Amino acid sequence: MSTESLFAKALGLSSQWEVTEVVFCPEEKRLDITIDFPRGSTFTCPVCGVPGAKPYDSNDEKWRHLNFFQYTTYLHARVPRVKCPQGCGIKKVEVPWARPGSGFTLLFEALIMALVKEMTVAAAARLIGEHDTRLWRIVHHYIDEARKDADFSRVRRVGIDETASRRGHNYISLFVDLDEKRLLLGTEGKGAGTVHVFKEDLRSHGGEPSLVSEVCCDMSPAFISGVSEAFPEADITFDRFHIMRLMQEAVDKVRRQEVKTTAVLKKTRYLWLKNPGKLTAHQQTKLNHLSHHKLKTGRAYRIKLTLQELFNQPDRQAGEEFLKRWYFWATHSRLQPVIEAAKAIKRHWNGILNWFGSHLSTGFLEGINSLIQAAKAKARGVSYHAKLSRVG
Repeated sequence: MSTESLFAKALGLSSQWEVTEVVFCPEEKRLDITIDFPRGSTFTCPVCGVPGAKPYDSNDEKWRHLNFFQYTTYLHARVPRVKCPQGCGIKKVEVPWARPGSGFTLLFEALIMALVKEMTVAAAARLIGEHDTRLWRIVHHYIDEARKDADFSRVRRVGIDETASRRGHNYISLFVDLDEKRLLLGTEGKGAGTVHVFKEDLRSHGGEPSLVSEVCCDMSPAFISGVSEAFPEADITFDRFHIMRLMQEAVDKVRRQEVKTTAVLKKTRYLWLKNPGKLTAHQQTKLNHLSHHKLKTGRAYRIKLTLQELFNQPDRQAGEEFLKRWYFWATHSRLQPVIEAAKAIKRHWNGILNWFGSHLSTGFLEGINSLIQAAKAKARGVSYHAKLSRVG
């Protein structure tokens, strides 16, 4: 068997194509394989699928292929345009080893998609000796192909959250299906406009915005405004974890104010961030010691812990009665950060109490956010978000 026949077999070529030349260049560590179609060949029309289309002309093209051993490998072929016997006109034939418009073979693209699951695109580009822009085109193509067939027709309950896309004030907004636990869309920004972008994307994938009955998000005015405009039929539930984060920030503000005059509070920040049940034995002992001091931070901490009991109430009516008592206590605490947090909760009263009907949270989104931040840390500053709006 000739060298050309061996490589034709290795490439899995059909009888319609043949390897006509194999050139090794040891100095450049490069292998070039030339493919051609036999004289008198006919092809299937790319439009109607009717066989017997004869070549009209051809154009020379090149594709990067998987390496053969240590050799960087390229395929070369003259790709014909054919004249359809059924009148479809003159059309370019699609070669079986690469998709139209790509400078890489399908096997090479499969390698790229496997690599970028484990490392950044920039790292994959360095590994294979290609510019990362070319690799991004591959990634975007397959993401677009995957999203093209996505079916959002059953989306009824949506979670919304934002995360930082890079250092500074650059954000992306994430939208998830809370019933099927899947990411629907990530898009740049965190304003009301992102909700409208999601609405159009939902519609373009077979979803009906009027059928979205519930949305869970934080108390961002932008998200509230966007949901009210884009999904007026949906009830908003404010995420319980963001509510508690609001109170946690209030506790920390009280601590930062008090530590300036109370030395015992120094190096205690992480004590107040945790619930008592999650403290180590050493931390619990230290917190018990601090409870003997009449600390403003301690009062704020108890107010925060009490608010958590809201979500243990049996129903909305009991929850509202509990929240009223808590609000009176918080607003009479003489702790300004706590008072401000309580007033913010008052402004979002109904959305907080809607939890008793929906029991929704964006905890699933927090997990996605963690993955994104981990990817950022792994990328070490490499920009990966330029086309995030295509991810789903």
